[in-house]
Amino acid sequence: MDTLLNSPFIADLVILFKPALYNIYFLVAAVPLGFVFAVVLALAKNSQSKLIALPARTYIYAFRGSPLFIQFFMFYSISLALNPSVWKPLGLDWLMLSPLFIGPFVLMLNTAAYSAEIFSGALQSVPKGEIEAARATGMSKKQEFRTAIWPNMLRLAWPAYSNEVVFLFHSTTLVYFTMPVINQQQDLMNKAGELFEKDYNLFLHFSAAALYFLVISIVIFYICNLIYKRLTRHLNVDVKLKIKPNYTR
Repeated sequence: MDTLLNSPFIADLVILFKPALYNIYFLVAAVPLGFVFAVVLALAKNSQSKLIALPARTYIYAFRGSPLFIQFFMFYSISLALNPSVWKPLGLDWLMLSPLFIGPFVLMLNTAAYSAEIFSGALQSVPKGEIEAARATGMSKKQEFRTAIWPNMLRLAWPAYSNEVVFLFHSTTLVYFTMPVINQQQDLMNKAGELFEKDYNLFLHFSAAALYFLVISIVIFYICNLIYKRLTRHLNVDVKLKIKPNYTR
């Protein structure tokens, strides 16, 4: 037991615990706003008005068509350019140049575009009969959305959205590859790379980081699975945990 506790792998797991919290922070900070923004974009994309649909389609295409790596660089460069004339006079330079703000912000914008495409497809797949039934009972547009469209859209989109959340978690590794480390803020990959530079033990350090990603991904899938069971409780569907993420976006 003492040999196991004193092993280099366990030591790495201890060292990488705090960096793992930064990856979790980026995910937790980006997902809620990204989810809301994605729903708004999906509704706008499916709007009958071209003035509403065109900007949403353009936004989705722009963020899905460009690499996340470049998006981080672009927004950080914009913040640097605005700092002397805007952020510093307002006393916001500590926030607008911090990876703890820019990281979740860019991740939120990115996941909103991908999630909007998922929700848009789900909106188009909502059973027409349920919508017509809601209209036949005299429901308003708001009631129709709340009782017929929203529940079906969420249920249909949730499996794919769960994969998107896990993929977003993996994408948090790009934050400190594109922005400077401030006050010893380091995520899993950044810290594993620092450990590697000391002894060049590639397998040891990155295996420990990979284990954190695997465990946290399983937890995310488990939570998403619980939510999906709740969404499909009226269908009596036996939902099993799936730990295989979809890497094709």
